[in-house]
Amino acid sequence: MKNNKSYTVEEATRALEHYCAYQERCHKEVEKKLYDLKMIPEAKEIIILHLIAHNFLNEERYAKAFARGKFSIKNWGKIRITNELKYRNISLYNIKTALYEIDEFDYVNCLKKIAIKKFSLIKESNAYKKKNKLITYLISKGFESDLVYKAIKELF
Repeated sequence: MKNNKSYTVEEATRALEHYCAYQERCHKEVEKKLYDLKMIPEAKEIIILHLIAHNFLNEERYAKAFARGKFSIKNWGKIRITNELKYRNISLYNIKTALYEIDEFDYVNCLKKIAIKKFSLIKESNAYKKKNKLITYLISKGFESDLVYKAIKELF
């Protein structure tokens, strides 16, 4: 059954406060939620301004949390993180700030650890093809190609 409930600005504001307090959100996610609640543009603007003013919605904080989380949990590289943040309409300034959250030493070690693990899992007898599959995998994870080639050279 479809939810045809209409919300007052106050009800929608409270709902969005809970939505943002539960987990960091970006403007795009909040706007989609407001769209789902069928709020009119004037109400959307009032609610978003309220969320920003009361620090429920903060793009820089969101970008930093996103970058830290995707790197530490999903082992994504900086290129993948950047592309995902761009998709969420995060400013380049906030993207750069977020990428500083990733320690360079940890980043390179993570790349090497993933390379070693994946190399042992690739079922390919031809060494050249096996290395190429590994390179393709690491680049698809969002690691910079120069770092990938350097790590592969050091490891194998």
